[in-house]
Amino acid sequence: MNREQGLQEIERTRIVAIVRGVQEAHILSVAEALHQGGVTVMEVTLNTPGALTMISNLQKQWGDRMFIGAGTVLDLEDAKQAVAAGAAFLVTPNLDEEVIRWSKQEGIPIFPGAMTPTEVVKAWKAGATAVKIFPSASLGLPYIKELMGPLDHIPMMAVGGVTEGNIKQFLSIGCYGLGIGGSLINLKEIEAGNFGWITNKAAQLLAASRA
Repeated sequence: MNREQGLQEIERTRIVAIVRGVQEAHILSVAEALHQGGVTVMEVTLNTPGALTMISNLQKQWGDRMFIGAGTVLDLEDAKQAVAAGAAFLVTPNLDEEVIRWSKQEGIPIFPGAMTPTEVVKAWKAGATAVKIFPSASLGLPYIKELMGPLDHIPMMAVGGVTEGNIKQFLSIGCYGLGIGGSLINLKEIEAGNFGWITNKAAQLLAASRA
């Protein structure tokens, strides 16, 4: 899936599944479960053991049907390794302008983490595709809504604390996308081999977002 197709999938579903702590043996089944539930964009965090191998395998098996990226990209070396492994987009928890500029130069969509208005503007000016407001679970919906007042020209993603109960609220204030981790990628269910749980949860989140 190329850049344009991948960004269209984010705009269509608004959901990026955050895969953290999943074992390599389960990663392809997780991708299949997400796809069956309608979620076609996923990031594997680099602090997951075997992340680069998983990204490579996902790209080979699911890259034509899913937009596969890397999360928890902390610096330029992380970014280069992730892209070399096959990551089609990058997500960071921090603001590193060098990483943003490099990604823009390479044509790789990047969603850098930022918290303050100053950081949001810096990330955008450096070339962010959209800015990830982090940690949005702690900051909350009202904070993001306030940020969007003077900065409504900058697309923002909320990451953390998004559930089927509030996903519509996040979208209604204008969030470009939503990063969803633990409430979608349930490690206990995965370990038990219950991948249908992920499919059902993905479908529920999508249905709630479109209600």
